Amino acid sequence: MTQITVSYESGEKAAYPSGVRVLDVLTKTGCLEQPLVAALVDNEIKGLDTQLVSDCRVAPVLSNSAPSALVYRRSLCFLLAIASRQLFPQRRLIAGMAIGAGFYHYYADEQPLSEEEVSVLSQRMRMLTEDNIPIQLEKWPWAFACGYFKKNEQLDTLALVENLNDPQIALNECAGFRDLYIYPLVSSTGVLSIWELIPYHGGMLLRYPHKDSPQRLDPFEDVPILYQISEEYKERGRILGIGSVGRLNQLYATGGIKDYIMVAEALQNKKIAAMAEAVAKNSERRKVVLIAGPSSSGKTTSSKKLAIQLKVLGLEPIPVELDNFFIDREKTPLDEEGRPDFESLQALDVAYLNELLLRLFDGQEVEMPIYDFKAGSRRSSGKRLRLSGHEVLILEGIHGLNDELTPRIPQENKFKIYVSALTQLNLDDHNRVSTTDYRLLRRMVRDYYFRGHSALATLSMWSSVQRGERRYIFPFQNSADEAFNSALDYELGVLKVFADPLLDTIKPTMPEYAEARRIEAFLNNFAPIPAQYVPRDSILREFIGDSDFSY
Repeated sequence: MTQITVSYESGEKAAYPSGVRVLDVLTKTGCLEQPLVAALVDNEIKGLDTQLVSDCRVAPVLSNSAPSALVYRRSLCFLLAIASRQLFPQRRLIAGMAIGAGFYHYYADEQPLSEEEVSVLSQRMRMLTEDNIPIQLEKWPWAFACGYFKKNEQLDTLALVENLNDPQIALNECAGFRDLYIYPLVSSTGVLSIWELIPYHGGMLLRYPHKDSPQRLDPFEDVPILYQISEEYKERGRILGIGSVGRLNQLYATGGIKDYIMVAEALQNKKIAAMAEAVAKNSERRKVVLIAGPSSSGKTTSSKKLAIQLKVLGLEPIPVELDNFFIDREKTPLDEEGRPDFESLQALDVAYLNELLLRLFDGQEVEMPIYDFKAGSRRSSGKRLRLSGHEVLILEGIHGLNDELTPRIPQENKFKIYVSALTQLNLDDHNRVSTTDYRLLRRMVRDYYFRGHSALATLSMWSSVQRGERRYIFPFQNSADEAFNSALDYELGVLKVFADPLLDTIKPTMPEYAEARRIEAFLNNFAPIPAQYVPRDSILREFIGDSDFSY
């Protein structure tokens, strides 16, 4: 029998017969500190049942890692889909937005689920986990896969597969149920022991553990503003008539994408106009609009478009750059690793900002500061400002929703807007599009074309960016007066054109290769959409260029 050589992280090597499973190769190394969920084979995520047929490097993916969390969560959604098909075979289960460490699920008929129905689904899921049924990877000929999904009325999955050009289609199979393979799943249902299914707004929330505490569920913390966005977006989806990537691809193939883009952009502009009207309705009290959101959510263009709508209503928007309120660089607080933490609220001169705002609201003339980034200190700008009564200040920044940024400003004088890119577009009914991936792709393209950063640099710093968001933005999102969803369902087809060649520069020897491969595989599901179809005032232009706005 042919032998292969497997290399481990420790530098050790071992010989195995060709065809050995990843699970067998890793369990023979001894005890693992955390449960094993998947593996890195030559720096690419693979399931534990993957057969090794050539020399390779193998490393464990343990339950307390980000890739493991993705495997576990996708596997939970697959488990719920199996239970739903067994109990309610005539109903279409839809995987929705992530809310409060859980995935919101509902049925396409939008008939509310009773607590009893959710309980029955939960019991069936528990039964499936107790039976410890294998989850297997199957390869089907393209035509057979299309036939299967058509017969089983998984029509959004069928539309997705029809856009693919692979001779064989990978499927996940468990308990007689099959779904499209998107990412490795756990090896059997018995691994999925930590979860909770609870009723939520007529649907249900499939709760999962945090990656840092994979053996327990954290207490549930609701995020009502995300549910509000979800409901608004569902209504937008009804108007647009497209709920999945497969349907979007069909629209592109039949020549309807231009009209779709125009309607999508118009709906987004309508929401911005409504927010401007909410500000103007009490403009005598609302003196400052505070805009915050995670990285690459489109805050800058959103604030510029809001300013236009405020002008339409007779108000004079005045942008206030929070970067001009940094404290002197040598006084900047340090993070846990001893580096300057420019994202910290303490890096801003909060007292000076509040004093200046109060003087403006009192009708006084003030000199607006400017920060000299070369010198690392503020200097005189010579620019003076006095409010005459119809102006509205617009502050955009990471701490905009945190009242500790504006502690001396009365709540009635503030209007807070949370901006994020929270797509409801799914690959198919059971496979959602990660909103984090959405923003990561935006940032990768913008960083490369306008900031001189490689895709490798963007991927390597992304975990740090996410830590900052969890610390400084997400805890305050529920305090917003309005939430604005900047996602445009067509944009991943546009970003694909820009991102694919960038991802190709990341090679198998690089630590970020596994993530790059995952994103490339995800983008393969999208038909490319030419950038020329994107309006010049679109939020998407903030990331791909040629915008009518200046940045």
